[in-house]
Amino acid sequence: MSFVDPFTLCIISIVCLSLLGLPIGHAMIASSILYLLISGLDMGTASEQLLNGMFSSYILLAVPLFILAAELMNSGTMTMRLLGFCNAVVGRFPGGLALVNVVQSIIFAGMSGSAIADAAGTGKMMQRMMTKDGKYPPAFAAALTAASAVIGPIIPPSIPMVVYALVSDASIGYLFLAGVVPGIIMGLFQAGYIVFSARRRNFPVEAPVPLRELPKVTLNAFPALLMPVVLLGGIYGGVTTPTEAAAIAALYALLVSAFLYRSVSFRDLYHSLLSSARTTTSIGMLIAGAMVFNYVVTVENIPSILSVWLGEFDLSPVTFLLMVNVILLVLGCLLEGTTILLVIVPVFIPTANMLGIDLVHFGVVCVINIMIGLITPPYGLLLFVMTAISKRPLREIAREIFPFLTAMLVALLLFTLVPDIALWLPRVFGYKG
Repeated sequence: MSFVDPFTLCIISIVCLSLLGLPIGHAMIASSILYLLISGLDMGTASEQLLNGMFSSYILLAVPLFILAAELMNSGTMTMRLLGFCNAVVGRFPGGLALVNVVQSIIFAGMSGSAIADAAGTGKMMQRMMTKDGKYPPAFAAALTAASAVIGPIIPPSIPMVVYALVSDASIGYLFLAGVVPGIIMGLFQAGYIVFSARRRNFPVEAPVPLRELPKVTLNAFPALLMPVVLLGGIYGGVTTPTEAAAIAALYALLVSAFLYRSVSFRDLYHSLLSSARTTTSIGMLIAGAMVFNYVVTVENIPSILSVWLGEFDLSPVTFLLMVNVILLVLGCLLEGTTILLVIVPVFIPTANMLGIDLVHFGVVCVINIMIGLITPPYGLLLFVMTAISKRPLREIAREIFPFLTAMLVALLLFTLVPDIALWLPRVFGYKG
């Protein structure tokens, strides 16, 4: 007979295995099996839950396809052509390259769906461009790149929103639409801070691209700029599902890079496929572990218990959302975002339903919280990515990130209190929520 509750032992096991360096997905699988063993439940349940979750979710196929599309873009010249277009549009203003960083993140948001992919891909180029000849402090460039990469998974396509749709049964199409306006507003908040600080810190103005050359630059980048139109047009035109649109996005990126721009060789294609497979495997193991652990959570009836417990406090929808914001912001700087979406967020969904909170709006708020967690010191994952890219100490980047973090928290509060900001565009396309 055990002196420790099996669920408590399961949680302790996950924490200990993670601290010992085991990937969180593996830790959740091993600890869930331990729970089943101690509780006397059928051990085969772990495999059943894993297989049911992984192979019955058609929408999960969108994840590796979006990752592949981003890899193909970065391995070809699509990225450089888009950066050239962004520079032609906003480079002429104070803090021009910094504004380019934000604008390219908004444009690339319609292509990759991953903050890490944006930071590791275009982030490297922007860091090099901004710090060349001492134009911008390296720590500022790294902080801005991390902050602007957060926009990527908010504007569609969005891998975190695909995962949220999996656990909430919310419409992935309407979730994608709901992220557009908040993502653009967050970009405007970041651009506002850049313009405000450009004169105070004497940031340089790029040599303006003559207006007569703008059509040529636009035409040069037009096939790449067309990708979000192809992707989202297929979804909202009713031609494709989000998963089919992800496949089309990957194929479009390959055709444009290989045949139109002639910038991707067979070797590049092989490396893109290999890199995408590695990233997908990592995410897949995380989802698999969460599926098994979620079964344990369900057996323990945690969502219902939490829903009843929260109901005793007579929370209003706004109070509940603010409480969720605080919890997710704290967890976001400690845990990987997919883990939070798969393990923590499902616990809140019954209470959100009970309080009459729209699940599409709730999904947008959750994803934005988790994305902000990626740049929240001391453990925000994007900060570590940019530390490696910029070769600057974490404390310097953390100091530069705080103004961007403040602007994004203000935006988050706005989206939380005014659901219509997120729900306006879905309603235009027929959403009844």
